[in-house]
Amino acid sequence: MTRARMPRPHEVASARRDPRLQRAVAERGLDPAWRTRGACQTVDPETFFPAPSEPADAAVALCRTCDVQGSCLAWALEVGDCHGVWGATTPRERRAMLVAWRGEQQNQPVDSPIREEPLLLPLIQLIAPPKQVAVRDPVGATAG
Repeated sequence: MTRARMPRPHEVASARRDPRLQRAVAERGLDPAWRTRGACQTVDPETFFPAPSEPADAAVALCRTCDVQGSCLAWALEVGDCHGVWGATTPRERRAMLVAWRGEQQNQPVDSPIREEPLLLPLIQLIAPPKQVAVRDPVGATAG
């Protein structure tokens, strides 16, 4: 088994201009049920995970006809999956797209609704739970 190499800068630059990546960015998080509508539902899953020496042309061709191609690719990039064919891309193409994808997320505005780190906030609250603040009566009167 060979080890995957890091994509070169020109590959990442090319990936940033790739319409498949642009579609994935646009469709990220829009359709949580995309898997149920994929063209791959009626095909043997092995088609999408060819051996390294086998071509992935059949899977890529099927993906290009699929309505949820952008959501599929967005999911694969979100989880960092670099195996098989997802969103009409091969693992090699996705490695370059993944660098561009992560750069896109780091440049995302703070108030963006797309995604914050959902696991960090509960973890931080477990480590340092919010302090209880006693509220004083501003006049100093007691109830009673």
